[in-house]
Amino acid sequence: MSHRLFAGLRPPLAVRSALLDLMQDIDNARWQDDNQLHLTLRYVGDVETHQADDLADALAGIPFEPFELRLSSTGIFERKSIPRAVWAGVERSQPLERLHRKVERVCQQVGLPAESRKFIPHITLARLNTASGPVAEFLANTASFALPPWTVQEFVLFESELRDEGSIYTPIVRYPARI
Repeated sequence: MSHRLFAGLRPPLAVRSALLDLMQDIDNARWQDDNQLHLTLRYVGDVETHQADDLADALAGIPFEPFELRLSSTGIFERKSIPRAVWAGVERSQPLERLHRKVERVCQQVGLPAESRKFIPHITLARLNTASGPVAEFLANTASFALPPWTVQEFVLFESELRDEGSIYTPIVRYPARI
């Protein structure tokens, strides 16, 4: 059996509520719901059960101290000049970069290929397609978006199940901060 996995951070309720409040001004956008809001540390993809178990065990060995994260700015990801996703930006931080590198190293140690994409910390707010309306008004209205920081106390291994109405993300294992 295969499992579609990713490691990520789940923002607290106050942060998620503020993000949900941003979700307007783009026609035909597939806005994320509360359960879908997360910051991906490492997309793993489809793995067989034994490799998923190995990964879950290996991630438990990652030490990290609690650290603060702050959301500010919004933006879009484009493919061939067509907007594909709208996101809330995460300010760069050394502790986040270190945690990302540790998770990446563990993924490679259990036999996963190295991640080829650059790590761009963000929380996806909406997925877009060619039927989606223009994004300029949304970007203008959220240009000064910023939230107070929150303290990251854990990271999570999630399983992702693709459905017509959007992906369902289920926390599989929680990894609390520890030194």
